[in-house]
Amino acid sequence: MAGKRTAEFAGSVAFGAWTAFAVLALVVTGRHGTPLGPDRTLLDWSLAHRPDVAVAVARGITATGTGVVPYALVVAAGVAVGRTRRQRLVAALLGAGCLALGQTARSALMELIGRARPPQADWQTSASGWSFPSGHSTTAALAAGLLILAIRWRAPHGRTPWCVAVACWGLAVGATRVFLGVHWCTDVLGGWLFAVGWLGICVYAAARWVPRTWAPDDVPERPVAAP
Repeated sequence: MAGKRTAEFAGSVAFGAWTAFAVLALVVTGRHGTPLGPDRTLLDWSLAHRPDVAVAVARGITATGTGVVPYALVVAAGVAVGRTRRQRLVAALLGAGCLALGQTARSALMELIGRARPPQADWQTSASGWSFPSGHSTTAALAAGLLILAIRWRAPHGRTPWCVAVACWGLAVGATRVFLGVHWCTDVLGGWLFAVGWLGICVYAAARWVPRTWAPDDVPERPVAAP
């Protein structure tokens, strides 16, 4: 029953996130990539608040949202989830596969939508490709989501601070993309919505098909007194 409830919840979250993403994508394409009001407002704010130290910190954070770091974190999460050597290997491969397939689907959507980035003169870091949805934001959010799931799966106590720290990292990567001028804020929002929807699909599949033997140690049932 717990697996069924988890699958139903994950499916509902995925449906909601995909619906919101579709609406946002339609708005973006309907305006032919023209920035919305919040896009221009936040970019103008970042242009006026860029001390050298903040830019350096933002570059360091944004670098963790792509390349080896997200995959290393996801593989570590898979190792933490598994009980046996085989389970650790399978979990690590499944996590890396979820991340890789999510990146591939996001890239396909990015090419399909074809939104232009902010003016290159405003960039404070290198960037390539189209703008919507943000690749760094999607990748970091996917990795953060998988890490949080692993922490909640295996850490019965003291997990909240770790989950909050991981979530803050995932959000910070997206925020730096706007601060550094390489994405509009709706690109980042689209990346977050895409990540939530993709994670919902992955969790739905895992809840339905992952063997129950992978579940955390069961809590012994309280004996029922005889009448």
